[in-house]
Amino acid sequence: MALLDGKIALITGVANRWSIATGIARALHAHGARLCFIYQGERVRDEVEKLAAELGGAHCYPCDVRSDEALIELAAAVRRDYGRIDTLIHSIAYTNKEDLQGKVYTTSRDGFALALDISSYSLIALSNAFADLLGDDASIIAMTYLGATSIVPNYNLAGIAKAALEAIVRYLAYDLGPRGIRVNAISAGPISTASSRQVHGLRHILEMVAAESPLHRNVTPEDVGKTAVYLASDLSRAVTAEVHFVDSGFHAMGVCSNARAPEPS
Repeated sequence: MALLDGKIALITGVANRWSIATGIARALHAHGARLCFIYQGERVRDEVEKLAAELGGAHCYPCDVRSDEALIELAAAVRRDYGRIDTLIHSIAYTNKEDLQGKVYTTSRDGFALALDISSYSLIALSNAFADLLGDDASIIAMTYLGATSIVPNYNLAGIAKAALEAIVRYLAYDLGPRGIRVNAISAGPISTASSRQVHGLRHILEMVAAESPLHRNVTPEDVGKTAVYLASDLSRAVTAEVHFVDSGFHAMGVCSNARAPEPS
């Protein structure tokens, strides 16, 4: 059953075939959505265009989300080529590597401003740029992580930026709700991607989730993509301002132990 026939989705954050955004793009396409992509920098252009060619020949647009002028140009190009947007996927984050290590109180002012601008404010900027292009009953979906609400060692400033992102999701949901536009976040479990590998100790985190989560496995970009299909479809038309965890249930664990509790007799 194609849940997204006739819908148009703008995807941000594709860096390579292993990206979470790539898993989301594939899932939306499989359910009938037409796609378009934005990317920043020539370094990822080939990968994004290759994926776009695989998924229906989607348009690809360069855009620096820190630039209001670039966002205005992007919105004009999408209006010209597609006319509207039904789903906006925000999968953008950046933190200087030095701000993912050490102590939070040593974070530089410039590093803080950069991380919050790219990782958090960009959701506001994109929503503003596409406000007139988002159809009624559209869906905005942002990617977040457990480090927004819990301490994840070495996630540091990235967690602070995700906390801001989750707050933005709630306030945008309130502002856009009268138009039927839903705004939600997906909190994915740790996945080995180019960006997540910048977090020191990622291998240990992956091992812990596989060992301690209720489902005893790590999640994949495909798992996240399936949840994105639900949030982009009419199945979730009464769901907004929510953070949906796709992490094998790890977020619900209060205490982790290497030994499972004995089975009831």
